[in-house]
Amino acid sequence: MTTTPRNMLQFLRLEQAGPTKRDADARRKDFGEIYEEWPDQDAGDQASRCEQCGIPFCQVHCPVQNNIPDWLKLVAEGRLEEAYAVSSATNNMPEVCGRICPQDRLCEGSCVLEQSGHGTVTIGAVEKYITDTAWEKGWVKPVTPAFERAQSVGIIGAGPGGMAAAEELRKQGYQVHVYDRYDRAGGLMIYGIPNFKLEKSVVQRRVQLLEQSGVTFHRNVNVGTSVSFASLRAKHDAVLVATGVYKARAMTCPGVGAEGVYKAMDYLTASNRKDLGDKMPAFDNGALNAAGKDVVVIGGGDTAMDCVRTAIRQGAKSVKCLYRRDRENMPGSQREVTNAIEEGVDFVWLSAPEAVLHDANNKATGVRALRMRLGTPDASGRAAPEEIEGSQFVIPADLVIEALGFDPEELPAMFNEPQLGITRWGTLKTDFRTLMTTMDGVFACGDIVRGASLVVWAIRDGRDVAASIHTFIQARAAQPADASLRRAS
Repeated sequence: MTTTPRNMLQFLRLEQAGPTKRDADARRKDFGEIYEEWPDQDAGDQASRCEQCGIPFCQVHCPVQNNIPDWLKLVAEGRLEEAYAVSSATNNMPEVCGRICPQDRLCEGSCVLEQSGHGTVTIGAVEKYITDTAWEKGWVKPVTPAFERAQSVGIIGAGPGGMAAAEELRKQGYQVHVYDRYDRAGGLMIYGIPNFKLEKSVVQRRVQLLEQSGVTFHRNVNVGTSVSFASLRAKHDAVLVATGVYKARAMTCPGVGAEGVYKAMDYLTASNRKDLGDKMPAFDNGALNAAGKDVVVIGGGDTAMDCVRTAIRQGAKSVKCLYRRDRENMPGSQREVTNAIEEGVDFVWLSAPEAVLHDANNKATGVRALRMRLGTPDASGRAAPEEIEGSQFVIPADLVIEALGFDPEELPAMFNEPQLGITRWGTLKTDFRTLMTTMDGVFACGDIVRGASLVVWAIRDGRDVAASIHTFIQARAAQPADASLRRAS
């Protein structure tokens, strides 16, 4: 990109613009990312629109506290390698966050320019551009600790939280081992998020970088069966639980057991595995393939958006999203809703399933739904949906996907470790200062602590818990060898 420095505060001269979005007709036919590459000139121009606020609300509302005004200024000045250094100092996966963060709810939604009507700085696109350029130029290097420590840390879960913690702990020189139940590292970034939002090569190169940094991945390991939780505690100086939450919330209406009703993660995993070249009998036999089918997705979050947009690309006959509130009150990213509408998804707002209809062979044929209206706000602060009596209607469907969110799995039972304390929500109970669980030397981070949330929050939690683990191990190492005997006496 040009090295000619640009002046900042160019928002009055330059209109907001982002990378070109591929035509909806074209992107319906493949799983490629929907945004084209951004020319250097355009990225620098858009970065120069930043106001360089005295109080950078974009940074305040970023979970990892990215120094956004700083790296926007560096991009505008053509100092891309420095911009990458600043960006990666606070974020272990900036190219991932640039692609999948709901910037409209976080940094960009808090931009002063957005609030004043001038159009936000396109922060996410610039973040992606910086790091993609850094990979291309060879600026992204493996971690090289100043010295190696003898202590080791075992991390259960190779998702964003576990990966972020692993990198931070390697920077301190610890021997890091990551245990994951799946055959690939990356968690939901690999099997839960479709390629059109996050191409798998983007995640896989991060995993390879961690391996080059000295992190050891143990794949296809189920803690509690393949290896005991107690043995991991005995092997490592500290253990981190970063499993995420995978237990799907289920519909309770009649007919949910009909053939053709599936959980969102089952559907998305089948699609992602197929794209990765795996053999997927449930996809090949048509069960988890939307081609030629009338598809109804129940839910209004980002997972639901992933499902409807995947179904479009698989060649569904029709795709409808059934959500009990209106668009303004849905939890999913508004950008994702816009993309889905462009691609041909039909949203049925203010509607909730009453029953799944099926034929004599128990095959789903449709969803009977009720119209809803919005009442007074509930505990979430959003207007509570109320049923409208006698408003039933039927939507044809031979594939129904439940995308109602996720709850924690029962980890004490899975790990055969009853001492692992949980909250009333099923998440792991931790000390809010140290992030240690109810077991000494066992820490937790990410969704298994805060509940289903964003990748960027998992990264933040992984960074925080790595610092806490380092403090714990060093404090333990500093104790005199006979300290335990003195405490016992």
